[in-house]
Amino acid sequence: MAGHGYVRRPRMSVRPVRTRMACLRKAHLKMTQLTPVLTVELAAQLARIALNGIAREYPTYPGHVLLDVADLRRTRELHPAFYGCFDWHSAVHSHWLLARLLRLLPALPEAGPIRSALSEHLTEANVRAEAAYFAQPGRGGFERPYGWAWLLKLAEELLDYDDPDGRRWSAAIEPLARLIAQLYLEYLPRLTYPIRSGTHSNTSFGLTFALDYAQASAHAQLRGRIVARSLDYYGADRNGPAIWEPSGGDFLSPCLAEADLMCRVLPPADFADWLAVFLPDLAGGGPPQLLTPAVVSDRSDGQIVHLDGLNLSRAWCMWGIAQALPPDDRRRSILIEAAERHARVGLVGVGSGDYMGEHWLGSFALYMLGCVPHQEAG
Repeated sequence: MAGHGYVRRPRMSVRPVRTRMACLRKAHLKMTQLTPVLTVELAAQLARIALNGIAREYPTYPGHVLLDVADLRRTRELHPAFYGCFDWHSAVHSHWLLARLLRLLPALPEAGPIRSALSEHLTEANVRAEAAYFAQPGRGGFERPYGWAWLLKLAEELLDYDDPDGRRWSAAIEPLARLIAQLYLEYLPRLTYPIRSGTHSNTSFGLTFALDYAQASAHAQLRGRIVARSLDYYGADRNGPAIWEPSGGDFLSPCLAEADLMCRVLPPADFADWLAVFLPDLAGGGPPQLLTPAVVSDRSDGQIVHLDGLNLSRAWCMWGIAQALPPDDRRRSILIEAAERHARVGLVGVGSGDYMGEHWLGSFALYMLGCVPHQEAG
């Protein structure tokens, strides 16, 4: 295995507005083709949901530890930038969603409200208050690693946004991104064992987004630390327990999230070999527990609806893993077909009308659509 690492950073291409809009209108949510695409209608729907969510303070699940009676404060006071969307991390990635849509579709009818909302939330003063929260005693581990990962994804999105508003938002978020990067550098040497859950604490998902940010921002120290620790944590893994998936509250696949990280870290030939021993049944079309979409029985249940997110995140992991394999590798077609199944099923839950899913699933849907292998518009 190469010690320096090989980083693949997937990005949805941003084509000229007129061409992009025309291409998007050729597809629709009925899924008349196997591979799902971002349509103008879906983009508008996602924007409206996120705009409503980031300004909605209640209901809220703040994850705030009360150190004394003075800590009993409103979420909006604690987090003036990211107080909506039920919890901090969902507020952060809803801001990412809005920034991403604005870059992809600047002519979207919701572009004006998006600019206004981001300008209201992503101010230097608001983000300075967010950073100050992490600096308080006992709060350095707040939202680790899931919220950290999405904050870095937001910062990454804004890094090269050649737009006056975008540059201002990027400058505002940069100090908080630097702080999160430093927290990662301090945390990873202390994390002896990776956390292999299917929810917020999952180590590999957090490292994946952090690695993308480190690569985009040329943060060599963070990139090197992540590559080294990824190899420490996962380099010798064999026979991943994919037959145990999913758990009833998963929105990440522990096995696929790990493989999605390793395909960024390892050179392609080494990754293909690593995957063969980590998921040995994959070449034979198994295991079915990993390649069959999860059933979501109740979208009003905050834990069960996680499975909609699992279907979406499995799809983006499978596409990413497939693209890292040689063109003639039979695992590639197996993963692509499974990704398409998961994507179609996962998109059903987006915009369900129940806030338990609506406050976060749009970001998963948009990120997933950005990982679809590129196809020329017909």
